[in-house]
Amino acid sequence: MWRSLFLAAGITCCILGTECFLMEKAVLRTDLPAAQTRNALFATPGAAANEFVPPEWAPWTLLSVGAVVIIYSYSIPRRNGG
Repeated sequence: MWRSLFLAAGITCCILGTECFLMEKAVLRTDLPAAQTRNALFATPGAAANEFVPPEWAPWTLLSVGAVVIIYSYSIPRRNGG
């Protein structure tokens, strides 16, 4: 069970990293008020409150963490009877 959980988490990180490479920005909702609070981790100066602009470190970090977690998941022993 742990092996499949780590494998799924690694694949998810790799997919999110690839998506951050491919997109410039994502508009989350258009009906939000302009004075909406933002997440400080992914806040980009100059971007609107309803836009997500991935920082420069996000694609490479997500891809590398995902790859390490995938490799780690293959080192977890299987528990099928011995």
